Amino acid sequence: MTPLTLSSKRDQIQKEALDVAKKHSRCSLALSMGTGKTYIGLLHMDWYLKEINPDAVFLVVAPKKSIFESWFDDMYKFGLSHLKDRVTITTYLSLNKQSFNYDVIYLDECHSLLYSHHLWLSNYHNRILGLSGTPPRFKNSEKGEMVAKFCPVKYSYFTDDAIDDRILNDYRIIIHVLKLSTVNDFKVKTKSKEFVTSEKKNYDYWMTRIYESIGFRNEQMMRILRMKSMMTYKSKQKYATKLMNSIEGKCIVFCNTQDQAEEICSHSYHSQNPDNKENLEMFKNGSIEKLSCVLQLNEGVNIPELRNAIIMHSFGNERKAAQRIGRVLRLSPEETSTIHILMYGDTVDENWVTTALQDFDQSKIKYRYVYDN
Repeated sequence: MTPLTLSSKRDQIQKEALDVAKKHSRCSLALSMGTGKTYIGLLHMDWYLKEINPDAVFLVVAPKKSIFESWFDDMYKFGLSHLKDRVTITTYLSLNKQSFNYDVIYLDECHSLLYSHHLWLSNYHNRILGLSGTPPRFKNSEKGEMVAKFCPVKYSYFTDDAIDDRILNDYRIIIHVLKLSTVNDFKVKTKSKEFVTSEKKNYDYWMTRIYESIGFRNEQMMRILRMKSMMTYKSKQKYATKLMNSIEGKCIVFCNTQDQAEEICSHSYHSQNPDNKENLEMFKNGSIEKLSCVLQLNEGVNIPELRNAIIMHSFGNERKAAQRIGRVLRLSPEETSTIHILMYGDTVDENWVTTALQDFDQSKIKYRYVYDN
């Protein structure tokens, strides 16, 4: 038997997923990056329009407006531009304001559903197709319950499946275990004063505040403040800069703040940078080999020949990790990309990294202990 080519394998996955979506009035497709999630949604629209209702209208729901561009871009790319006048777009934030007069609702990133959408969805009685690369892991969570009720997952094809089938290239993940700095060079500013402390002392301070918290909301606030402090610690920034400069070829650095992005690399990409488009284009065409960014490049942008990424903070969120790692999984199938993740040892950062990487092949994850940041 002749082995399937990359194109034919992707076509097979798309056909399987589409056939499942046709059979169910309400379901979700859990699809890896690189399989054409948006394209499958458009094929479903085209099928419904041609075979079910020639007057059909559709609603596409997504967490961010930037995602809608890929829907309309793919309409023209794949010869489906006749769908554009039949599609209305909205964010999850505005879903409850929409009418019920749509034949099919497409929930892009359906894991974004919240309890606040329950009443509206309960009053909508037509088809729902959910699309997600990272469906909810916990069935009893808010997102898990909402997806199970309104668009249960009926077809799954994950990142490591796509790597095994050579749709995506292989990867390796190196976790760099750093120590919190004990040098008194971390600046803290409160409403009443400014002072200097160390990262270790600051971290211990927030751990004490969490331990002494009274009530869930207070504890939650202390945890958020701890995370915000950790995201600004300079030791990771210094190490990320040194690591980036040691890497040959293209490398993208996912920073926590715009200030970090500006300081780490001479070319950055973030919402306040007027040179965004120029920097991104130079990075794509190879005029520059290093680019720092904040959150904007998480999804929707493909960078040719990008083999290396540095992630400064994992957030304990498998979706953010998957989106960022996905930037370096678009090479030829025989190649291997490297993802560097920075982690503070003996801190909550260990739990965050473990959670963020729980859906990845653990045999491809290695630890590098850094004793001198």
